[in-house]
Amino acid sequence: MDRDTAEPDTAAFPGPNAERWIDFHSRHAAPSEYSHEFVWDVTAEADGPFVTDVDGNVLLDFTCHIGAAPLGYNNEKVLSKLREFDLVEPMKIAGQDMYFGAGPDPETAEFPGASHLMEALVDVSDQYGMDTVFLSNSGAEAVENAMKICHDYKPPAKYAYAFENSFHGRTVGTLSLTKSKEVYTRHYPEVGGVQTIPFCDCESRAACGCGFFAGGSSRLRDALAPEGGHVNPEEVAFLVLEPVQGVGGYRFPNEAFMAEVGDVCDAYDIPLVVDEIQSGVGRTGEMWAADHYPVEPDVIAAAKGLRVGATISRSEVFPAEKNRLGSTFGGGDLLASMQGALTLEAIDEHDLLENATERGRQAREILRDGAPDHAVDVRGEGLMLAVEFDTGDRRDAVVAAALDRGLLTLGCGKKTIRLLPPLDSTEREIELGAELFCDAMNAVTADAVA
Repeated sequence: MDRDTAEPDTAAFPGPNAERWIDFHSRHAAPSEYSHEFVWDVTAEADGPFVTDVDGNVLLDFTCHIGAAPLGYNNEKVLSKLREFDLVEPMKIAGQDMYFGAGPDPETAEFPGASHLMEALVDVSDQYGMDTVFLSNSGAEAVENAMKICHDYKPPAKYAYAFENSFHGRTVGTLSLTKSKEVYTRHYPEVGGVQTIPFCDCESRAACGCGFFAGGSSRLRDALAPEGGHVNPEEVAFLVLEPVQGVGGYRFPNEAFMAEVGDVCDAYDIPLVVDEIQSGVGRTGEMWAADHYPVEPDVIAAAKGLRVGATISRSEVFPAEKNRLGSTFGGGDLLASMQGALTLEAIDEHDLLENATERGRQAREILRDGAPDHAVDVRGEGLMLAVEFDTGDRRDAVVAAALDRGLLTLGCGKKTIRLLPPLDSTEREIELGAELFCDAMNAVTADAVA
């Protein structure tokens, strides 16, 4: 496949081969969320945002697997270095029980591993004074471990703060912090003490309609105030925040809200945990979405684009006892650790933060120029993009219309579509995808009128 000339082709979508694969998969798979009847053929051609399915259809993937493939498919920036590595068995070891290396000296090792990934994560988090990393298997584990180390750091704290419409994972602990769709949390017990406050993406502090700001103060500050507050700030273990809400609808906070969160956490010495599972690793044009805002996080929870989970903080925040944290395969996935380290390397070597910023600006301009009236908002930072519609049904119809044209997108929130092109997307690829999306939006308008 020639990435420079590839075009979507969905003449046979969805096809009979995809049906067979989906039926076969469903025989024993527990019920779970699948967005499309798209079955990637891992033996067929794919490059960057272009991918071939099992019926030979070529699609333009603007989901990047919800950001878990930040450079798309078979990207040479990473793949060329992976080809030099001969696979070994086992590829996964008990990474908290033993170490792995490649050659006599880690400083000159030809292939990066978990140790190099942790070093790279400290480098890109140095602006926050972070020097310590715990690797795990997923974003939910990264957040769970953030919860644990904060409770260890601030005993005997019994409260935590989370935000409305948040999503932090599907384990019981992270579901206690998840305040978006009720279907995620139904029937499950909660970790006690979690307080919920609004996430403010209002136009400004003065125009706040969500209830976070009121009477010259904020809900958070009022709750913790020594005079009249109902929560003792010394008993708050942490405040957890998605710098950009993902599942909740790609909601970008206003500056005043973020400044207030940062100021209150500083004033009361409350650890600020930023959940960068979806927004991190260059997605917004900065390494971490928090870098755009006036906050100083104490803990970063990352995953997806890293291929592993990572809890990043300062050494004093982590417990000193060695048996407090553990995960069988945490830090023990040889290939995933290498992919994560090489992805961070590629972002730096190829100026992909700058590219994400520029291509995101291009995408927003095309989308705003081409959007019909029922697209009520086009927003984004870098290549973390969203288009909000007047109704959820209209959103769903646009997702389907885009897929008919060969463009993979994903819904989020109640009536929003998210777009996550690869971080190294070219001007041609962004123009192609954005124009297909505009065509889909306008086709839905025409269908609705007809």
